Amino acid sequence: MTWDRLSVWWATGLGVGWSPRAPGTMGSLLALGLWWPAAFWGPRLYAVLLAAAIIIGVPVTARAARVLGRQDPPMVVWDEIAGMGVALFAVPHQVLWFAVAFGLFRLFDIVKPFPIARLEALPGGYGIMLDDVLAGLYAALLVHGGLWMAGGMS
Repeated sequence: MTWDRLSVWWATGLGVGWSPRAPGTMGSLLALGLWWPAAFWGPRLYAVLLAAAIIIGVPVTARAARVLGRQDPPMVVWDEIAGMGVALFAVPHQVLWFAVAFGLFRLFDIVKPFPIARLEALPGGYGIMLDDVLAGLYAALLVHGGLWMAGGMS
């Protein structure tokens, strides 16, 4: 397998991004399955894996975009996988909170509140990855705010 093919395979979430419908959502669903077991390993290891996913994602998605001939190909979903990882950081290992994080991440990834849309204009893999990382950060902030409020109300 060449580096170009390996980059496309990895950046498309092992092929999930080739889904004919909602590839970003399919990549985010894959991310739930990937990050679920990682949440058992504690926040330090999770943070290391997340940092690796983001750092590796920049050159891999850039190379895949170059191979596919588009600036931010819809079938590239590694950015959704990393962004979901951010959204799920230190979230209680419960289906409810994973579902809330998923819904908020997809909302921010689609609506792109300021400055998410501006990050897409960054060159190469930075533009592909960082808008989803920020969408994940927004989702994480709201989830943890909700957790704080839920704890404050009990």
